[in-house]
Amino acid sequence: MRYSDIPSSFNIASYFVDRNPGERTALLTASGPVTYGELAARVNQMGNALLELGVRQGDRVLLALSDSVDFVAAWYGAQKIGAITAEVYTFLQVKDYKYYVDYVSPAVVLADATTADKLREAGAPNLVSLDDPVFGRQPSTLEAAPTTKDDVAIWKFTTGSTGAPKACVLTARSPLLSFSWYAQGVLDIQPSDIVLPVPKLFFGYARDLTALFPFGVGAAGIVFPERTTVEKLFELIAEHRPTILVNVPTMMSAMVSHPAASEQDFSSLRLCTSAGEALPGELYRRWMDTFGVEVVDGIGSSEAYHIYLSNRPGQSRQGSLGQVVPGYQAQVVDLDGVPVPDGEVGRLEITGETVALEYWQAPEKSAETFPRAHTVRSGDLVTRDADGFFYYQGRADDLLKVGGVWVAPAEIENCLLSHEAVLECAVVGYQEDGLTRPRAFVVVSSEVSGTELQDFVRARLAPHKYPRDVRFVSALPKTASGKLDRRALKGAN
Repeated sequence: MRYSDIPSSFNIASYFVDRNPGERTALLTASGPVTYGELAARVNQMGNALLELGVRQGDRVLLALSDSVDFVAAWYGAQKIGAITAEVYTFLQVKDYKYYVDYVSPAVVLADATTADKLREAGAPNLVSLDDPVFGRQPSTLEAAPTTKDDVAIWKFTTGSTGAPKACVLTARSPLLSFSWYAQGVLDIQPSDIVLPVPKLFFGYARDLTALFPFGVGAAGIVFPERTTVEKLFELIAEHRPTILVNVPTMMSAMVSHPAASEQDFSSLRLCTSAGEALPGELYRRWMDTFGVEVVDGIGSSEAYHIYLSNRPGQSRQGSLGQVVPGYQAQVVDLDGVPVPDGEVGRLEITGETVALEYWQAPEKSAETFPRAHTVRSGDLVTRDADGFFYYQGRADDLLKVGGVWVAPAEIENCLLSHEAVLECAVVGYQEDGLTRPRAFVVVSSEVSGTELQDFVRARLAPHKYPRDVRFVSALPKTASGKLDRRALKGAN
């Protein structure tokens, strides 16, 4: 699909919900399956409720909801009336909710029992809880707003791992093109697929793969309100027999390390996606040895809507991010934006019509990140080989200058992860006598000394790359989307 193939008049809810046969299953829940007909009726009720609350086309709606049928219906209800959706995590602190509410200036904030009290304490105006009678008295029919493919429809937030979250302003064409290019072009998503997400639906990676991409072909997603744990995932896989598991490396590590891992029946799964952070080669091997389910690793960003580099099912190259997703162009550039030869480290630059228009209210950062129309120059450092496979080398802002030489923490982390006692690790810089040194925070499964790990790295990498300080921790800090929170580790120095 190309941009020109999309009709000018386009509504996300009409395309992804209303087109499907009403009797097909859209969502699987603890209370039973929900058909597309039932979901469409609830979407229309949500849209009508938002209209009664004064929301109009082009207004912003902030969702602070636990994963549920109503989360999905509210999101599509807002889309159907032409509003702009933005979502936040349900377990934030009051100060964080205040930041989002002030930044978004939403026409309505939708909350539930998990979030309502904190949002009230944060002073959220226009706050409405899903138990409000307005949602129960609406008709189940609704005419879609006359939206276009170029209308702003979605705000996706950056993760906030390197600063305050920013909203990537995205148009209605982005989810449709991403569905065509990635979900169909790479994953070959089918009507028979059932998708189980590890991250919660506020994270666009999970929401799209659970409650948008499957809807493009009439497939089904699994929604559950509880926090994601290994035990819960094992339970849901046994109960619903999903075919696609939407995963992140942190949870993959926890799953393979669980005492009951070898007892699980994952035969229903045809693939597991991985994104959000780099997938170490050693973890990939452990996953395959334990579960035997192919991992389709890739990388995407809120700035480009979703995944733009990915391995292909049956053609995965271990340790790589894969190749360019159809519809995108990718190049590796230096700090001045000049392409570098294959094999050299540079910043990843992606071009495609799913790319955001801007960061909201951040013109300088927008100019730096979006150098041209439909192009995002990411902070991810990569190399590309002669076959067009890309390899992650860390973040540009994470690089450490050790002994006058730039060092990527990811290289040290991957080395440490190949040690049999290391479950997770992260490397950040610290200052000693005015010089930058690498410090490793390590989660282990068996007893090992810091000196042993230092010697292990020394024997495998250049001498200046070994961690000068090793700290053993019970867990690594994570952002709400499950990524490593390097800012928290740097603050622990």
